[in-house]
Amino acid sequence: MEESRDEFLRQEGWTRQFIANEPRLSEAIEMYREAGFEVHLEPFPKAGEMPESSEAKRDTDCRQCFDGFEDQYKIIFTKPGKNNAGLDDALY
Repeated sequence: MEESRDEFLRQEGWTRQFIANEPRLSEAIEMYREAGFEVHLEPFPKAGEMPESSEAKRDTDCRQCFDGFEDQYKIIFTKPGKNNAGLDDALY
């Protein structure tokens, strides 16, 4: 079975945050970077392109806002920056 992109990113330490388009996309990227996170963007898949095991699959129930405009949306992933490796520990 092929590993989904979401699963691969999770194993690499990335956390899926949310889906956004402009101007909120740029605002979120800036906010996460200012907070010391690395940011990675993935394209929002078109209907029918999501693997069954994908976390993004849960978004298929409500796609009306995205249909035909998938290229304008990105999935935001974050992980603590190299200088903030202990960030999770400091929060709890």
